[in-house]
Amino acid sequence: MAGHNDRGWGRMIYAFGYSMQGFKACFQAEEAFRQELFLLLFLAPLGLWLGATPVERVLLIGCLLMVLIVELLNSAIEAGVDRVGLERHELSARAKDIASAAVFMSMTLAWVTWGLILIPKWF
Repeated sequence: MAGHNDRGWGRMIYAFGYSMQGFKACFQAEEAFRQELFLLLFLAPLGLWLGATPVERVLLIGCLLMVLIVELLNSAIEAGVDRVGLERHELSARAKDIASAAVFMSMTLAWVTWGLILIPKWF
């Protein structure tokens, strides 16, 4: 594996490349990731505009980024489980269900964050 033993900037460049491959793979294979990414692209500018302080802006955008982070991890778990075998197994189903629950919780965090910051401004 080229770059595996590199140090310093060389390692960072290779790591960046692997990360971009991961984004591309997830974008191509996962509809949920595409939907969440497009939601982020729409809501992030709104969060910058609606957040009254830097902390509010970070919270509004950070919780959206958290959804994408958890979705990436969920997709990685699903790919690993599917690589092992496509037959139904209780532990495989549990791993996928738990990862899906993590995505749900990150979305709940986003909804709660946006609600707690924005609802008091409107009422």
